[in-house]
Amino acid sequence: MAAKKKDVKYYGTGRRKSSVARVFLTDGKGSIKINGRPVDEYMPYDTLVMDLKQPLTLSNNEDKFDVEATVKGGGFTGQAGAIRLGIARALLESGTDRSTLKVAGMLTRNAKVKERKKYGLKAARRASQFSKR
Repeated sequence: MAAKKKDVKYYGTGRRKSSVARVFLTDGKGSIKINGRPVDEYMPYDTLVMDLKQPLTLSNNEDKFDVEATVKGGGFTGQAGAIRLGIARALLESGTDRSTLKVAGMLTRNAKVKERKKYGLKAARRASQFSKR
């Protein structure tokens, strides 16, 4: 009785701003699905699609893996950044060379988050205009 080979899934979590992405890589032909929809249909700008594909392009894995991502929170820019980090972390799990991704800055989480509004101010740092008289 021959044992069936299971599909291997590589997992990576990515976060950016207020977005969280769960990314799964499986062996395939390079299709990318975000929340069950094709990437070109989900992301409104080609620059964001190019941005989230960067880890695959750098490691020459564009045609080797199918990407399936679930993203919650934030806007399109934050979601694209979260997916990019998730793909990079999943590629590490698959055995891709770490140094190529590390040098390009794909493994660094961008921790910039919107600053909270303070009381007595109009925004995080914006105060009302000073009046001398």
